[in-house]
Formats: sequence, C-alpha cells, structure tokens
Amino acid sequence: MNRQLKNILIAIGIPTLYAIVLRLAFGVKDWNELFSVMSVTFLFLLPTIVGALTVYLSDKNKVEKLWYRIFTPWIPIILFLIITLALAIEGWACWLMILPIFLIAASIGGLIGGYLKLKRRNDRLNISLLILIPFLISPVEQLIEKIPGTYKAYTYIDINSSAEKIWENVTRVKTIEKNEDTGYLTEFLGFPRPLKAELNYNGVGAYREAIFTNGLIFRETVTEYEENKKMVFSIKANTYEIPSTTLDEHILIGGEYFDVLNGTYELEKLTEGKYRLHLYSNFKMNTTFNFYAGWWGKIIMKDIQNNILKVEKKRAEE
Repeated sequence: MNRQLKNILIAIGIPTLYAIVLRLAFGVKDWNELFSVMSVTFLFLLPTIVGALTVYLSDKNKVEKLWYRIFTPWIPIILFLIITLALAIEGWACWLMILPIFLIAASIGGLIGGYLKLKRRNDRLNISLLILIPFLISPVEQLIEKIPGTYKAYTYIDINSSAEKIWENVTRVKTIEKNEDTGYLTEFLGFPRPLKAELNYNGVGAYREAIFTNGLIFRETVTEYEENKKMVFSIKANTYEIPSTTLDEHILIGGEYFDVLNGTYELEKLTEGKYRLHLYSNFKMNTTFNFYAGWWGKIIMKDIQNNILKVEKKRAEE
C-alpha cells in the first residue's frame, strides 16, 4: 500500500470509526442517563469532532487548501450515514433531518482541525481531549431538565361546495386510495399513510379513530363541537401497540420525543358556495434541541394535514 493511500485511509477511516463507536455507545439503553442520541452533544459535537479529526489526520499540503478543510469532512459523515443505514442502526427519516446540521458542523470541525494542524506545533493532546469531550459533556447535558415545547401546525384549503357536504367529509373520511394520497414528504420519510377516519356521532364526547397503514391509529375524542363550523378533538396515538419497525423511535408519534396533543377543524364562509377549511394541531417536542426538532415537527404535521385537506376538498367538490 503506497503512502498516499494509507494517509487517505487514516484520515477518513479513523473519524468514521469514531462516529460509529460514539453512535453505538450513545445508543445503549442502559446508559440513557449518561448518553443520548437525541442530544445537543451528539447532534452538534459528534460531526464537529469528526470534521476536526479528518483534517488534522490529513497531509499538511492538502490541509492548506480551504476547500479541503470545508468539504473533505463530509466524506466520513456520508460513510457514517451509509453504514448506519445498512446496519439498521439509524433510519432514513432521522438522517434526512440531521444531515444538514452534520454537514455544517463537520465543515466547522474541519476548519478547527486545520487551525490545529497549520498554526500549532504539537496539538495531539488537544485532539485527544477533543475526542473525549462528548463523553464528558453528555452526562452534564442529561442532568439538565428537558423543558417540553408546544408548537402549532396550521393549514387551510379553500373549497367550492356547501357547508354540509364539506362537514360530512370532515367528520367521516372514507377509505383513502393510494392515488389520492399527496403526502409526498411523509411517504419519503417512511411515515404510515392515512387510510380512513369516522366519527361515531356528531357532538362533544364523540369518538373517532384515524387509521393509518402499518397499524398506526390516532384515537380522537371530541372536546368542542359546532355543527358545520368547528370541531376540536384530543389525540392519542397507539404508539406502544404498533410494530417497532413502523416508525423510527426518535420520531415516533406519541413516543418519548414527539407527541400530537390535539387538532381543530374550523369552517369559514368566504362567499356563497365557497368556504375555507382550517385544520391545525398542537404537538409537543421533548428534546434539548427543540429549536430544531420543533421546526421539523411543523413540516411533518403540515404535510399530513395538507394531505387530508386535499382529499376532503376533492370529495366535497365532486
């Protein structure tokens, strides 16, 4: 093996191996009180250190190039992605959400690694300490009490129909065929597809099951009701009754980190024969990085809601 190839394998292989070891360590259930994949430590520090290692272990003549320090750290991140997907350690949905942060953080790490490589004479001690930082900071982060954040996902659609026909399709959504489904993002993320939902009667206390594929069911109870105008309902997902393969545990609705609390339909008259159907939901995120997780939660919930609204519009206008 020539020297150049050996240096490439070291610069790419060691950071990739480090990322895998850290992911396995942070994923051990019995260590949850000390380490967690759903943490700022894992989400931001892991890729930063991977980037720093990649550049620091590279040849000095390559490190002198700015583009190398910025983009080369992406290689071990992509390899880490491929390996964790291939071994089913991580799901595609989670990777899609965290990849932008991982790439940016890896580039920042690459700049740090470049500084240590070019501006300092001997920083092996600093690099060694850098590798240990997640194991030192994560236990401290886990001691910080998580403050759940509540968010609202608001959507609406305009429908040319009567209030009665629109409301009929709101309260009783008959089987949704695959060709009617426009929830492209949630489908791409591997979320179950909506099938049907039907209210047992119109009024407060009424019960409805919103049934999705793969056994996912949202059990809904009406808490406020005005015929042809408004319906508010609480939502409870059957999280612990569905197969573990239905959703990634980190984005499991009704799980430890992400839960939908309630939903509201409101029908607003615009003109004669034209109405605006509002649908919004309140959901909860329980992470130490709610500022990012909440943003993704809104995107997911809006995709689900827009999908349902389009089905209701099409049927009401037929």
